[in-house]
Amino acid sequence: MQEVVFLIQEAPEGGYTARALGHSIFTEAENWDELREAVRDSVRCHFDPIDFPRVIRLHYVRDEVLVA
Repeated sequence: MQEVVFLIQEAPEGGYTARALGHSIFTEAENWDELREAVRDSVRCHFDPIDFPRVIRLHYVRDEVLVA
């Protein structure tokens, strides 16, 4: 496997959530630095060393509503 992609969103109660696309991996953290480490930790736990992805991509999605 070359890459695993995480969808990052702000949690309603604060902090961030991260959900892997195509894999059953989910994690959350209070700030960006903790989230990055939590994602790495989750990937290490989910994959065997032989199947470990070369790249972990964090795709941050932010909804913003503008008044017209």
